[in-house]
Amino acid sequence: MLWRQIWESYKGRLLGLATALLLIPIYLMFGFWNMLFCALLLFVGYSIGKHKDLSQEPLVPWNTLREWLNARWRPFK
Repeated sequence: MLWRQIWESYKGRLLGLATALLLIPIYLMFGFWNMLFCALLLFVGYSIGKHKDLSQEPLVPWNTLREWLNARWRPFK
């Protein structure tokens, strides 16, 4: 029961960390700077998962960006 509650509460964070943890062995074989990159992957995966868990608005407002780009670079005005 406890694991189910943890999964329901922190699903996004756990999936983000799991994805990063699967990629880490690849990078750890290649040196210190790549290990720092792995730490960045962990942080990004956790942050995106936390953002999803908290049901906040998207980090990048894709609809607004798409509308701006369409208005700005419409090929045939």
